[in-house]
Amino acid sequence: MNAALSTFAVAYAEHRAEEGRGYAGHDLINLPYLRSGAFAKQWAVRARSFEDLQRRVVQRLSDRMLRPLQVLDLGAGNGWLSFRLAIGGHSTIALDIRDDMVDGLGAWTALAALVPYRMERLVASFEAIPLPPASVDLAVFNASLHYALDLEAVLGEAARVVRPGGQLAIVDSPFYGSDRDGKAMAAEKKANAGAAFGARAEALTSLPMVEYLTRRRLAAASSGLGLRWRRLKVAYPLWYELRPWQALLRAQRAPSRFDIWVAERP
Repeated sequence: MNAALSTFAVAYAEHRAEEGRGYAGHDLINLPYLRSGAFAKQWAVRARSFEDLQRRVVQRLSDRMLRPLQVLDLGAGNGWLSFRLAIGGHSTIALDIRDDMVDGLGAWTALAALVPYRMERLVASFEAIPLPPASVDLAVFNASLHYALDLEAVLGEAARVVRPGGQLAIVDSPFYGSDRDGKAMAAEKKANAGAAFGARAEALTSLPMVEYLTRRRLAAASSGLGLRWRRLKVAYPLWYELRPWQALLRAQRAPSRFDIWVAERP
């Protein structure tokens, strides 16, 4: 991992700790079903994404292959998604650049102990995945693809480690209908970085991350990989689904959507 990524990882862990995003005990085990606290609404959205991923991607692929899956969880954080799939009978590899105890892979240990032999972890960047080619059935970008520095290279790495006939999935990354709205969001984030991140602003915003996705941007980055993405629209809570109308009434830029995007590895 290069020095800039390491600096980002440390600063990000510190920021997440200040926000109160470190979970332990029952809260950690129950993710994404967090019913109270400052981030309960966010987790309600992620719970809907997870349920659709499990039902419409994981289960269908497992049924097709007639066996449990080997799943690579990219940007795994504390490993909650890997844990959820592992207790469903699948084998998982949680990968993240962070191994801190806040919500990095340091917290993974508590979950892995509950499902012995079904969870592994890798402290690494998804720009260079330390796995052999064609070694997993499903690679899931878990609220993480917008952190990529080189979208085409990252998708290429994920495709490299997925077996032909397996799938790649993008979950909980911000998609916009147009580059205009995505660029406006990124500009707002940069303008507000000082207020949001304080002394860590430079460390958290200096890397040239993708920040957002569009259908066209994803297709362009995938054109040489033979990946054909399709969107699986998720029915999110009503307050989330009303956001575009509220933005329209307030003459604001359109908000992002999460949803699930999935492509088969040729």
